[in-house]
Amino acid sequence: MTHRCDALLVGAGIMGATLARLLRQLDPALEVVVLERLPALAAESSAALNNAGTGHAANCELNYTPQAADGSVPISKALAINASFELSLQFWASLVERGELQDPAAFIRAVPHLSFVWGEANVAFLRRRWEALNATPQFAGMQWSGDSAQLREWMPLVMDGRRLDQPLAATRVARGTDVNFGALSAALLEGLDVRLQHEVVGLERGGAGWRVEARQSDGSTACFEAPFVFLGAGGGALPLLQRSGIPEARQYGAFPVSGQWLVCRNPEVIAGHNAKVYGKAAVGAPPMSVPHLDTRWIEGQRALLFGPYAGFSTRFLKQGSLWDLAGSVKPFNLLPSLQVGASNFDLVRYLVGQVLQSPEQRLESLRQFLPEARGDDWELAVAGQRVQIIKQVDGRGCLQMGTEVVSSADGSLAALLGASPGASTAVQTMVEVLQRCWPERFAGSGWPEQLRTLIPGWGMDLGADPDHLAALRSRADAALGLGVG
Repeated sequence: MTHRCDALLVGAGIMGATLARLLRQLDPALEVVVLERLPALAAESSAALNNAGTGHAANCELNYTPQAADGSVPISKALAINASFELSLQFWASLVERGELQDPAAFIRAVPHLSFVWGEANVAFLRRRWEALNATPQFAGMQWSGDSAQLREWMPLVMDGRRLDQPLAATRVARGTDVNFGALSAALLEGLDVRLQHEVVGLERGGAGWRVEARQSDGSTACFEAPFVFLGAGGGALPLLQRSGIPEARQYGAFPVSGQWLVCRNPEVIAGHNAKVYGKAAVGAPPMSVPHLDTRWIEGQRALLFGPYAGFSTRFLKQGSLWDLAGSVKPFNLLPSLQVGASNFDLVRYLVGQVLQSPEQRLESLRQFLPEARGDDWELAVAGQRVQIIKQVDGRGCLQMGTEVVSSADGSLAALLGASPGASTAVQTMVEVLQRCWPERFAGSGWPEQLRTLIPGWGMDLGADPDHLAALRSRADAALGLGVG
């Protein structure tokens, strides 16, 4: 028997959960079904230990403001990411105000965001970055300091035992956050039709849209039909997109990157640090490998993580198959994939080197942030799997960081590919999916008006009116219990 619905979403992580909740808010009459291959919600990239948990607002992530060849620091990407995260905060706040998200402390906490560097050249770069960002309304509250006493006040553990005979500097944004995207995903999906242990094994056009077959835990097959399908399955989205057969899928390949954390188990050390402190990535490292020391809140408990240590695996999902990469290589993306491998040899070498690191080498990396770190206080944990995009551009394969929405020409199918800062931009990204795939609903006044009620800053230039921006932030902070102004 075939189950027919209005929208079928594959993947119960933050992207699918956000899209499902948006559809429920915009039209409660729509029948939305979410399929998840695992026995639990948000158990892959959205799970707390599988991602940084940083509410990516470009407060501290130096890879969002890379220095240009002339020494300048472009900030357009940082402004865009910051604005996108504001929309996420506004949406979550609206759901809390409506009573549809309970206990925001279960998924979001206020944690200051810091960028920390050492060495003359890095300090000069950070100063230029701060000057450029601090001149905008969105980052007007960012603090700067090169004074060791002030730095010790901001991050005492990071300064303990540190040499002071070198230039040091940090910026700090008090209005930073730690987000448990796994807990948030589960909260967004509460009360919705979610089918766990349903692994999509068939996807083809049929009927009035798409026919989808899912294998259940007992080996039987469940069939679904829907005029709209969204593939939000993290690293598993590309194989499903390829299976759909839409022409738009032919320009993509994949480059998987794995990761690991050092997790602190000493309560005294955990209690002594209250910040997310980001540094600069090593030469040749992928953006997701920017080193950072993070205060986290996981299952209501305070935690401390350092990393991530990058690595390489042929799996597209943490609980995937070693054959995932090989299975994604098709005649149309073989050459672009080989071109990316050849032109990014330094990256490949870096990833292999990360895999082969010894415990002593990992501890040495940690001691760049925590000079007095003891190995006995930390243990290694595997982080989530990320799949970066290989895209054909002007006939050549290019490795692209970030996320990208791919949709069919008729808007009946969409997929999200790529990685960071994905989760933090989920609301804006899923609204983009709706605009592409449900254009008739945006032609009138219905959905746009509702979106502006749910997300007051949607469609606005948040940096154009400082007073309005301050009011939006104050409302979101109050609803989410962030306790910052």
